[in-house]
Amino acid sequence: STSPSASPSESPTVTPTAAPTPAPSAAGCVAGTYCPVGADAPIPCAPGTWSNETSRMAPCDRLCDPEFEVSAHYLIGNDGTVLRLVDEAQRAWHAGAGRWGDVTDVNSRSIGIELDNTGAHPFSEPQMQALETLLRGILGRWSIPPERVIGHSDMAPARKSDPGPRFDWRRLALGGLSVWPSHNAASAAEADFAEAATRFGYAPDLPPEMRLAAFRLRFRPWASGPLAPEDASAMADLARRFPVDGGPCAA
Repeated sequence: STSPSASPSESPTVTPTAAPTPAPSAAGCVAGTYCPVGADAPIPCAPGTWSNETSRMAPCDRLCDPEFEVSAHYLIGNDGTVLRLVDEAQRAWHAGAGRWGDVTDVNSRSIGIELDNTGAHPFSEPQMQALETLLRGILGRWSIPPERVIGHSDMAPARKSDPGPRFDWRRLALGGLSVWPSHNAASAAEADFAEAATRFGYAPDLPPEMRLAAFRLRFRPWASGPLAPEDASAMADLARRFPVDGGPCAA
């Protein structure tokens, strides 16, 4: 049950699959994108990727099987085709064990989006355009702010690295669909990185090197080595403008 791929100028066609089973055994297709919640409504998240599969339907065949206990609300193919797998109002098994801010049951507080990509090659233009169209609709329907769009690697860095270093987070941010640190971020002490990372949303009980790696994977994928002033400044800027608890922050 697939639809023709969308051309760059068209909105992707959403092709519903069989009606999902209500939680806790929702069977959709794919594991993927997640985010935390600041209200009672579900929050959509950034994209995850599906590895070790070469076709869009292969992950569907696997992940629509309740035996694997993995699902997502949407799957976006490399050609821009969008498959709706689980109703947005239902709980899917897309996030798994992890944490963002104080939210530890991310499955119950998020809408998952999976992208058909191995993590080793660029995300296609049709796929990115389809993702942007889908995110705009989800954020609008659920009144979700862009800072609540996150990746699997943000909420579960101990076991996940998707959507990976080749995913264009800055492009989403420029479109108002995610966030990015300011180029004019004020300098910050490296010692303040840990506290700022917690205020932004990264779990405080993770090893320092793991939080740094998760931050860099999304915001500085080209960086390496020990914590640098650039890391501290960018993290402080994100925490100041987009605190996960929704507290007061300067624009």
